[in-house]
Amino acid sequence: MDFQAIKQTARQARRYVLQMNHRAGKGHTGADLSEVDIICTLFMGVMDRGAERPDQDRFILSKGHGAGGLYCSAAAMGMIDPAILDQFMGDDTLLAGHPVRQKLPDLVEINSGGLGHGLPIGVGLALGNKLSGRGHRRAFVLLGDGELAEGSNWEAAMSASKFKLDNLVAIVDRNRLQLAGKTEDIMPLEPLADKWLAFGFEVLECDGHDPQSIASAINQPSGGKPRVILANTEKGHGISFMANVPAWHHSVPNDEQLALGLAELEE
Repeated sequence: MDFQAIKQTARQARRYVLQMNHRAGKGHTGADLSEVDIICTLFMGVMDRGAERPDQDRFILSKGHGAGGLYCSAAAMGMIDPAILDQFMGDDTLLAGHPVRQKLPDLVEINSGGLGHGLPIGVGLALGNKLSGRGHRRAFVLLGDGELAEGSNWEAAMSASKFKLDNLVAIVDRNRLQLAGKTEDIMPLEPLADKWLAFGFEVLECDGHDPQSIASAINQPSGGKPRVILANTEKGHGISFMANVPAWHHSVPNDEQLALGLAELEE
């Protein structure tokens, strides 16, 4: 696994995020920037997507407002043409504000955006793989931490534990911020690891901006249980004036901010 290549690809994805959201005048810039290292690591170093569906690992972006981060990561990885980023959130676009499977079926596993639906679907995919003799195929679900206030996640967690879905990997983008402020002020999650343990999951933590740390946590030998990775991240990561600022959850850079952000990514 070439961790340096993954880091460089994620850096390019960040450039695309700034440019795309600036051009569109819309987007979830902070949320996009917190997830791209995770997405690039999964696609470039972890998941086996060599076969045709359903005989391949699957990725679900449950935090659908981070669609821009997925599109820009895909462009940086060569999975889609970077030129189509110009279409983001336009009329009849392939790149909707939340992922649409019918538009990009090779990239988007489910239509998402209504929070709390990705993990239940991931449970279904993982269970289906088990029942079909494809238990070696994994389902990866990227969740926002603010999303964990949705009760459907915990219903899904109970099911995953009951069916011993050791081919399910939930990854929490733990940036500790959501639209209205800090997660711990709005709906406290801590002790988050203990909650997942109580639901029968293996729990590991990683640096969500370090590909080697992410991959190491995911690839730890399984103990026969579903796994959750608490990926410690920073909303707006990579751009000093966006990092850990709640307002950047749903803000886009103006001309000056775009230039400043791109300059930081060249350092």
